[in-house]
Amino acid sequence: MKIGFLGCGNMGSAIARALMSGTAHKVSVYSKEESAAKFARASEGKAVLCSSLNELIEKNDAVVIAVKPQTLRNMWEELRKSGSDRTKWISLAAGVNLRTLEEELGTADVVRFMPNIAAKTGSSVTAVASAPQCSKTFCAEAFEIAQSFGSAFELPEDKFSAFIGVSASAIAYIFRFAHALGMGGQIEGLAYRQSVEMAFDTMKSAFDVYKTSDLNVQALEESVCSKGGTTIEGIKVLRDNKFDIIVSQAVSAAAARSREMENTEGSK
Repeated sequence: MKIGFLGCGNMGSAIARALMSGTAHKVSVYSKEESAAKFARASEGKAVLCSSLNELIEKNDAVVIAVKPQTLRNMWEELRKSGSDRTKWISLAAGVNLRTLEEELGTADVVRFMPNIAAKTGSSVTAVASAPQCSKTFCAEAFEIAQSFGSAFELPEDKFSAFIGVSASAIAYIFRFAHALGMGGQIEGLAYRQSVEMAFDTMKSAFDVYKTSDLNVQALEESVCSKGGTTIEGIKVLRDNKFDIIVSQAVSAAAARSREMENTEGSK
């Protein structure tokens, strides 16, 4: 599949790079900024630099919108003149909803991605939502593209805010948790960096156990907590300080802000 990238910032270039690492897709890029030319040069011939928006649309089966939302809102007319109704679109533009994309691009073949910063390592967690009348073929193709740079979850668009709270923003919560564990290790005599590395390795090992177990996460927690042992003492501190409630509140706060942004910025 031939995939073009409109814009080549951090997220767009990360996804383009992941697609180029395989053989199934051919990538081309276009931007009025220097970023696209710089990316094409660094790709050693794997990415083709388009000289115009017309060329990007004409040469590709699908185009990924990787410009900022405020930039996109100033491009609708230019996109329509370039033939936006004749192509398929994947939008990374936060806050620009599917209805607006359909109306402004003149096509129902529109899919929204919400990836996180781990796209740069090929391990993003990405929410995927398709316009109601989007072709089933393109829906499947877009989902496969999302899986090429990590894991993907198909969600209705109105669940994107919940996804932000649980995943897109939560990657920062995990960094904070790792920092807290690192600080605890430092207090107990370990080097901070070594403690953080131990913490992240432990997170991975916990995920591996979860994926290979029939137990839910609460049952797995209980299986580690021996009566009178070390782990239960730490869990008591987390429970007494309402760790679960605080994390749930963080999820809700991020989701609420996302809904606010969608309501104020998502329409034309």
